[in-house]
Amino acid sequence: MKKINHTLVYPGASLDQVVAMVSDPAFREAVADYQGVVRRSVSVTGEVPAKRIEVELVHGTERVPSFAKKFVGDEIPIVQVETWTSDTAADVEVTIPGKPGEMVGSATLTTSGDDVVETMELEVRVKIPLVGGKIEDLIAGLLVKAFKAENKVGLKWLAGEWN
Repeated sequence: MKKINHTLVYPGASLDQVVAMVSDPAFREAVADYQGVVRRSVSVTGEVPAKRIEVELVHGTERVPSFAKKFVGDEIPIVQVETWTSDTAADVEVTIPGKPGEMVGSATLTTSGDDVVETMELEVRVKIPLVGGKIEDLIAGLLVKAFKAENKVGLKWLAGEWN
């Protein structure tokens, strides 16, 4: 099992601004486009506190190590489902359809001084003998890159600089 604990900081933003941003399908699509995914789909349903956000990102495997390609194939679809139980807390589940493993955890939004901090905590488990740990590392790396992309786009989004 691989644990991920990643924070995204939005300096000078209000909690309401960040809640609105992460709830906006256009923001989620902008993050996907920034990552250069092969395909994407975004769905936001319901109202807070029972909002459900589903993002499917399909990554190419040109940078995937050869040992992992036989397990993941030519593309890596990653489906992230966030079930927001309040404005500031969500259960997060990430799957790779048709592949063994699970990624579960939480997302929380808090204020720290004049900043909003989003904390992503996930556990990645891949149950494949011998190479499961290496695949967990690969998936964890993809997720951390996605969180960093979300933060970069989010900073520009909140500043009104995203096209």
